[in-house]
Amino acid sequence: MDRPNILLIHSDQHRADCLGANGHRLIRTPHMDRLAAEGANFSHAFCPIPLCTPARCSLLTGVWPTQHGTIANAGTEGFRPMAPGIATWTALLAEAGYWLAHVGKWQVAPGTTPRDFGFHDSAGQESHYPAWRRRQNLPDRPRRNGWFGEADPSITPAQSHLAWAADAVIRLLRRAAERDRPFLLQWDPPEPHLPNVVPEPHASMYPPDRVEAWPGFADDLAGKPYVQAQQRRTWGVDDWTWADWAPVVGRYLGEVTLLDEQLGRVLAALDELKLADDTLAVYTADHGDMCGSHGMVDKHFVMYDDVVRVPLLIRWPGRIPRAARCDAFVCGALDLARTFCEAAGVDVPPSFAGRDLVAAVNGDGEPPRQDVFATYHGNQFGLYSQRMVRNRRWKYVWNAAAEDELYDLQTDPGELHNLARRPTGAEPLASLRRRLVDWMARTHDPLLNAWTRAQLLDGLSL
Repeated sequence: MDRPNILLIHSDQHRADCLGANGHRLIRTPHMDRLAAEGANFSHAFCPIPLCTPARCSLLTGVWPTQHGTIANAGTEGFRPMAPGIATWTALLAEAGYWLAHVGKWQVAPGTTPRDFGFHDSAGQESHYPAWRRRQNLPDRPRRNGWFGEADPSITPAQSHLAWAADAVIRLLRRAAERDRPFLLQWDPPEPHLPNVVPEPHASMYPPDRVEAWPGFADDLAGKPYVQAQQRRTWGVDDWTWADWAPVVGRYLGEVTLLDEQLGRVLAALDELKLADDTLAVYTADHGDMCGSHGMVDKHFVMYDDVVRVPLLIRWPGRIPRAARCDAFVCGALDLARTFCEAAGVDVPPSFAGRDLVAAVNGDGEPPRQDVFATYHGNQFGLYSQRMVRNRRWKYVWNAAAEDELYDLQTDPGELHNLARRPTGAEPLASLRRRLVDWMARTHDPLLNAWTRAQLLDGLSL
């Protein structure tokens, strides 16, 4: 087949370090590890923004949130829908003859569906699962522990939301196999986003006494923006120890393994239908999760690798070498948008900001990036502008209305020590500020103006 089928599994809030293939010493993810073994593992993949709706809009449009216009989730003061008329790779594939189907979480804009962006079929939407449970005479999912999760004692793994959605994916794969044209099947599981309400054995699969603290857990937040301590207080976790966090993290890991098992079922169906050799298969996530790192939960007001780094696994037999490891800096959402266009043989819109990942892993593309960027603008706890630039050694976070952050990732991979106001950080700080200004100018970031430019270039930030 000249044009491959495309299978995209795009999960919600999966930390890049929670994969066996990425070195986690406890978690079991054999099917994700299989994708890495049969394709490429991009070890330095990052999201353009650690927030669901803007990140999903960037994946759809191939541009930064400041360019497509959606900078916050719906229901918050910063939300606005995507700019009208913006190009999407899904619509381009539909115009080129692909059959498109979607399963799972959409969350692009209120009132829109996948069909508004070129998809022909949409099944297994997450809002339909509670009704399915009731039809099976199963109680609703418990919510006694709020956002921190718990066991779901009323179901088996085969009755979980993940298994129910995987069933829908497999049904659509069978329909796609009967067609005489290539397909795009996109599955957006809302897992492992908190709260992790999981059945046994997954709820107890990773006992708290075996769950190790994250490298960034022991953070006293000294010299860091006030909002980080406020984030802890807002969630009511400011006095939590690792003994409090470990059960929450254990359930998170359990849900990742449950997701992996359902991914395995989908890959098995792909094999059974003899589609695997003609399919570009991708596993990634919109962003990560603090999940107790730095004593925080969810993903707001921070640019730690816990939330900006994402897993990215790509398999394409005959086009991507087996067991390839690509250490180039990748902006996952933007680069995937371009990669899908290139693979499908459609013209890439001039607005697309990403790079072709197939070319990158084969050493045929543009010179590797020397750094990577991310943005944040606030969400349910108020507006709060951040920009990040990260290279191999240093990460700089410009908090427009708070203290700057600078981390030496070589000596401090947990990002515990803010060096922005220390003499040892002066030279990299100035260099990264210049680099950030160049990038903001190139992307027409509206936050860059005469005042903020001077703040960055003249060293007026805290």
